[in-house]
Amino acid sequence: MDDLRSLREWRAEVPEPGQEWIIPERRRLLTRMRGRGQALRRRMLVVVALGAAAALAVATLRPETSIPGPANTPSVVRLDSSVVLAHAAEVTGRRKGAQVPLPTQWHYTKTLDKQPISDTTKTHERWLRYDGKQSAGFGEDGELVVRDVPPDPGDDDLSPQQYDAKLRALPTDPRKLLAKVTGDRHWIEGAHEEGVPKSAEPADARAYRVIMLYLSRYGSMPPRLEAAMFHALALIPGVRIEQGVRDAAGRSGLGVWRAGDFDTPERRYDILDPVTYRYLGHQTLWLRDYLRPGDSEPIVRKGAVWNTALLSSVIVDRPGRRG
Repeated sequence: MDDLRSLREWRAEVPEPGQEWIIPERRRLLTRMRGRGQALRRRMLVVVALGAAAALAVATLRPETSIPGPANTPSVVRLDSSVVLAHAAEVTGRRKGAQVPLPTQWHYTKTLDKQPISDTTKTHERWLRYDGKQSAGFGEDGELVVRDVPPDPGDDDLSPQQYDAKLRALPTDPRKLLAKVTGDRHWIEGAHEEGVPKSAEPADARAYRVIMLYLSRYGSMPPRLEAAMFHALALIPGVRIEQGVRDAAGRSGLGVWRAGDFDTPERRYDILDPVTYRYLGHQTLWLRDYLRPGDSEPIVRKGAVWNTALLSSVIVDRPGRRG
C-alpha cells in the first residue's frame, strides 16, 4: 500500500473547521498571548506557522460536496478546483525538464481500453517515430511490425515533432497561453467527415480540450509550461474536479471535467494522478440512457462506463523498446 497516497486521500476528506469553532478559539488564544511574556509569543508564532502549513495541506484537496453516482458506481467527492489546480501547478513546475527528442527517436505509448459493452480490457502498444514518418506495433503473431506513414495533406493529426513544436511555442503566462490555444487555427478548423456539417466548437470547450490533449502527451513537456497549463485550466469557466474517479487500470485519481455548453447524456473525465498530476486516462460516464432517434432500446444505459488508461508515454531510441 502507498502510505503517502493513503494519507493524502485521507486529508482530502477532512473538512475545514467552521467559524463556530475558530472564533472562540482565536479569542482564547489572543487572551492567553496578552498575558504571557515575549518567549511565549515566540513559541506561539511557531505554533501558528505550523498550523497554517497544516491548514494549507488539508486545503490542497478540500472537498466541496459529496456526489452520489449511479447505482453501479461509487460516490465521488467534488473538490475545490482552484485550490487543486494551483497545487498542481506548484508540483509540476518543480519537475526535471526533458530534452527535445531527435527526429529519429520514437514516442512509445501503452494504453488500456475497456468499452462499456465489454468485460474485457484491451491493451494497446504503439511506437511513432518522432518525425511521424514511421509507426510500429505488434501483430497478432507477436512480431513487431514497422510501417511507413505516407504524407496525408487532408489529415489534421500532427506528428510528435509537430506537436512538440506547437507545445514549445506556447507562452508560459496563463492568460496568453489560453488565448493562444483558443485562437490556433489548427484546433479551430481540424478535419471533419465529408458530407457532415461542421459545428462551431465554443472557445472555452476548445481551450479545455487542447490543454488536456497536451497534458496527455507528457513525454517531453517543459515543467514551466506544464505549470502554466494548470493555471490556465483554472481560468476556464465550468472546470470541475472530483476525487475517486478510476481509470481502466483501476487507479483512483482526480477526475477533471468541464460543465459543457450543451446538454449531453454523458460526463467525460480526464483523470490525473492525485500526487504527481500526471495524466492517467479517461472515463466517460453515462448519466442517463442513451437512445438513437427511432430506437426503442438504449445503446448505452445509465451508469455505463467507458474507461481508458495511459500506462506509459516515453521517448525511446527504437521501436520495440518500452523505456
